[in-house]
Amino acid sequence: MKILSSAITPYKAYLNRRTFIKGTLASSLITSFGTPSLAHHELGNDDFLNQLEENDSLNTYDEITNYNNFYEFGTGKTDPAQHSHNFKPIPWSVSVEGLVKNPATYYLEDILKGITLEDRVYRLRCVEGWSMVIPWQGFSLSLLINKVEPSSNAKYVQFETIFRPEEMPGQRRNVLPWPYVEGLRMDEAMHPLTILSTGLYGHSLLNQNGAPFRLVVPWKYGFKSIKSI
Repeated sequence: MKILSSAITPYKAYLNRRTFIKGTLASSLITSFGTPSLAHHELGNDDFLNQLEENDSLNTYDEITNYNNFYEFGTGKTDPAQHSHNFKPIPWSVSVEGLVKNPATYYLEDILKGITLEDRVYRLRCVEGWSMVIPWQGFSLSLLINKVEPSSNAKYVQFETIFRPEEMPGQRRNVLPWPYVEGLRMDEAMHPLTILSTGLYGHSLLNQNGAPFRLVVPWKYGFKSIKSI
């Protein structure tokens, strides 16, 4: 399925994203505490090319893991790779709260049990004007949402990055309100292209890329793809 440029979040909407979330959140919450992720895939790396759009090419593993935004580790593009070594993504559990039938704290290995991880090649676009084509491994967020059974009154899903300033030096600075929070409408969260990723290029996510568990929403700017949730 091709993602049209018209589906990408407009810049003005980006500037107002926190006002939108604060004013409209009404439903299930997905937050985190801190299990090893898996990134097994059955395809060889060459098979990622079958998912590329015309004239696209994959960014290298080195590029993807050394140039990114993750303000919890610093505001520079290389800060996440340089300052995330003390972050401990094992063990990991996810707290599901709000308007759901099955609120609970789920260990990541229990979430992944019985799930077949898929290869998804998406272009991640940053509001700053740069982008990368990344071969992710993960599964549709809808699988987890269906598992917790949201009520018909649940209209939005909130995601929250873990708050560990002792391991995430950027959280010791007032760069953003911590912990970082993002949200999606329920129809966006249930869209088959919206995934929870545990790996890229067939490797488990590194700390700087949101280990062990992150959201990827390919038609929105990268800030919506919240990390370490």
